[in-house]
Amino acid sequence: MRQIVLDTETTGLSVADGHRIIEIGCLEVLDRRITGRNLHFYVNPERAIDEGAMAVHGITDEMLQDKPRFAEISEEVLRFVEDSEVIIHNAPFDVGFLDAELRRLGIGATFKDHCAGVLDTLALARELHPGKRNSLDALCERYSVSNAHRKLHGALLDAELLADVYLAMTRGQETLQIALSSEGGPRGGGVAEEDWPPAALPVLAATQSEREAHDVLLRSIAGDAKGPALWERPAQV
Repeated sequence: MRQIVLDTETTGLSVADGHRIIEIGCLEVLDRRITGRNLHFYVNPERAIDEGAMAVHGITDEMLQDKPRFAEISEEVLRFVEDSEVIIHNAPFDVGFLDAELRRLGIGATFKDHCAGVLDTLALARELHPGKRNSLDALCERYSVSNAHRKLHGALLDAELLADVYLAMTRGQETLQIALSSEGGPRGGGVAEEDWPPAALPVLAATQSEREAHDVLLRSIAGDAKGPALWERPAQV
């Protein structure tokens, strides 16, 4: 399965106010492996960058004067995501800006029409960790993904961090140890107590024949033991 992790930086927060994309970063994940293949552009937005946005990503108007306009890179971007699931953190924001850029070019189709689908990792994180902070920085901390080198936002850098977070968030249990740490953190590969049970954890009930076979096995283990078997004794408090 081919997936593309995508992030953008923009001149401001609102598409309705005419803000535009100034950076786009994409990286390829193939069968849950980061391949090292990526696509990255700085984009001349043909308008000024808001000071608030500049403080977030550090990109200035001067830096973009000689960069290509979105019209010059649009085909390459759409080819890169074609037939792939696109993974975005807070997808409505980025997809809204991408759709606006396509409309300016007179392209009737939306961004989602050019890929196999869009997965919003913010929505996924909220399902897995309801009521908790689920920003990219918070998820990096939760899943032990180092973001120490991230002083400012950057589209390709954030896509790289998101790829690691997404793979960690969806890898499932990799050990039989499910003990919970009294400090609330994972122990021996388990999960934090406040995150247990995971919202997406599948529950497979035993069938009647499996329960009967289990009872037979327990009786055979107990054998001729005097008194109740260990698992039949009252719990010691």
